[in-house]
Amino acid sequence: MNSVSVDNFERMPIWYHPIYTEGIHPDARFPRERYARLVHRILKSPKSELIEVLEPKEASREDLLLAHDEEYVDQFLQGELDDKKIRRIGLTPWTPAIIPRTLRLMGGSVEAMAHVAKTGGLAANMAGGTHHAHRDFGSGYCIFNDLAVCAYLAIEKYNFQKVAILDLDVHQGDGTASIFENDERVLTISVHCSKNFPFRKSKSDYDLEIIPDLGDKEYLKTVEEALQICSNFNPDLVLFQAGVDSLETDALGLLKVTREGMKKRNEMVFDTVLSSKIPMVIFMGGGYSKPIEHTIDSFCDLFLKAAEVNQQILNS
Repeated sequence: MNSVSVDNFERMPIWYHPIYTEGIHPDARFPRERYARLVHRILKSPKSELIEVLEPKEASREDLLLAHDEEYVDQFLQGELDDKKIRRIGLTPWTPAIIPRTLRLMGGSVEAMAHVAKTGGLAANMAGGTHHAHRDFGSGYCIFNDLAVCAYLAIEKYNFQKVAILDLDVHQGDGTASIFENDERVLTISVHCSKNFPFRKSKSDYDLEIIPDLGDKEYLKTVEEALQICSNFNPDLVLFQAGVDSLETDALGLLKVTREGMKKRNEMVFDTVLSSKIPMVIFMGGGYSKPIEHTIDSFCDLFLKAAEVNQQILNS
């Protein structure tokens, strides 16, 4: 893994660190191996020359405070969260590596944000999309909300005016919705299964719900609606939560989307940014298929297609 250089700007950068896997306890109810197996798959792909895999630095405390309560941030960083708050997050049993893992994961998103602010095009984190984290608590495998941190960085540091958060994970982006509830600079769009976690939902700017067991046709129609809403907002940056847990093979999804349907979803999203050359940061999001290989297949499809589109944007 290398550092970004001018010679590599045409390649799409993806931030990844082995601690994404190793920082989760082997006994946790979470498919931690998906990160290591996905990066291996991408690097073995014939299209790997379109991608540069980079190692993230740790996000700073100041980065976290952009979107999170100071007391909550400091309790986590000092290892002082109580058992109730830890259980709400999950990923248990925790190891001492959970703190550096979280900071590296957040750092991957922060660096991807910085990259597109400087160069345009697309960049990605091979983790993140932690949309269940609220301002003062974590939930659903999410400790801090990297989408929210990146949106605030985009506006307050990089002078973007309008940021769209397009969340296509099967679970509602409740934390993101609550953080930006009264912020007109940030549009929150969530396409999710109506009967899935979180069972007490927040209010996004647009919540497009899909009932359980629906497949490609209904799913893609809803995605099309979400993309039209996004385009009507006329954002100058899109943050894409690209979870693939709507797959029919997903253990937590409740929908019946095929791998081909997921590919079509990605094409629709990338066609939108390609036509307008809007910068985009891609966050990996959820994926819990059994076997996990189906999730890895779809994430590989996602990142390789994104890399192709990135090259098209930067070469046009």
